[in-house]
Amino acid sequence: MAGRVSTDSLELTEAHRFPNRPVRTPEGLRWDILALYAGVLDGLRAAGPVDSVGVDSWAVDYGLLDADGALLGNPVHYRDARTEGVAEKVWATVPVAELYAATGIQYAPFNTLYQLAAASGTAQFERARRLLLIPDLVTYWLTGEQGTELTNASTTQLIDSRTRSWSREIADRLGIDLGLFAPLREPGDPAGVLRAEVLEETGLTGPVPVTAVGSHDTASAVAAVPAAAERFAYICTGTWSLAGLELDAPVLSEESRAANFTNELGLDGTVRYLRNIMGLWLLQECQRAWGERDLGALLREAAAAEALRSVVDAGDAAFLAPGRMPERIAEACRASGQPVPGTPGEITRCILDSLALAHRRAVQDAQRLAGHAVDVVHVVGGGTRNALLCQLTADACGLPVVAGPTEAAALGNVLVQARAHGIVGDLTDMRRLLVRTQPLTRYEPRGGTERWRAAEARLPVR
Repeated sequence: MAGRVSTDSLELTEAHRFPNRPVRTPEGLRWDILALYAGVLDGLRAAGPVDSVGVDSWAVDYGLLDADGALLGNPVHYRDARTEGVAEKVWATVPVAELYAATGIQYAPFNTLYQLAAASGTAQFERARRLLLIPDLVTYWLTGEQGTELTNASTTQLIDSRTRSWSREIADRLGIDLGLFAPLREPGDPAGVLRAEVLEETGLTGPVPVTAVGSHDTASAVAAVPAAAERFAYICTGTWSLAGLELDAPVLSEESRAANFTNELGLDGTVRYLRNIMGLWLLQECQRAWGERDLGALLREAAAAEALRSVVDAGDAAFLAPGRMPERIAEACRASGQPVPGTPGEITRCILDSLALAHRRAVQDAQRLAGHAVDVVHVVGGGTRNALLCQLTADACGLPVVAGPTEAAALGNVLVQARAHGIVGDLTDMRRLLVRTQPLTRYEPRGGTERWRAAEARLPVR
């Protein structure tokens, strides 16, 4: 994505789009990192002259480098099964409540901490001399400089969310060598310049600085929430839904841990207090099973289907793995004694109702646990294109929903670069620019929240 920013304008254009498909090898599910890097180079070439580059991506996954800085195999994909049963072994050394009190990071089976525990003792891990999270790995290949960007590092479950630095106590107790990680850097810090070989391959003229951004895509997306006031919740929608609040300090209570809320670090000392929800992955997998049926037709069928007839827990790890999604949703409805959706339209309505219900639970729980009331819910990311999901979220939450921008992560990335180069001011200024320049759609709740409470009662207590 190429951005053009001034004090009163903000434009984003797509320079190049390429697939991101994990590959199943005999060893397990892996990132196709070389294809992704080739796509990055193609994108830089297509973007033309640029003044700065910033990289953001999914969190938690990493590449291992040997003593010469060479990559040791394709990075393991977070949906790989290698961490099954690992958390319990970690908790035998550091109980889960202590882990949360120290780091504020929710339990997820793919957290970097559990991946490291799974990798410990393998031949590849024994050879490793450096660990770079995915956006830091791409940045290293672009610049030759190694660093660990803080917003992404916070998802490893090895950062103390209060001090915003490594939790050496947790690392020591689990035998994790923090020397594997490159030095921490903040969004806005310089991350090097494009190497001569990259300039030659992309046709760019140097020097081209690379700027550290909120390299966890959710950190960049939250930075691009066009909030005019502080009393807001956000939902970053796409393959996942990340629903929560922006706070000044972490919430580390036992009740917060039990509710599976996470305290990831954001820009300018903020905390992204949120819950991970399975998101539109459920619908994406169904579309694959149905042969990529037209989304517009599916949504029209879903809108005509009976509301809240059947719902599933959209945060259930049972839906994490790919494959057989329509059958698995049907099985979940059958197991809970609800009508089983049969047609694609009914299944799509079940998914969207379930996501809206999960958004409701997350927004309500976050307000209660943080003692932070909100007046509006901002929906950003790919789900903003789904008007039915946005309206159902407003209905479920009983709050207005403001949808947009769609490319929030890219906009947050670009704005942090622009700020580092003196074009825009602080986070408040960035958001004012977004409000002035980005198309936004407002959805008012239609009432009937008692129906959502009744549907919520059919789901397991979380």
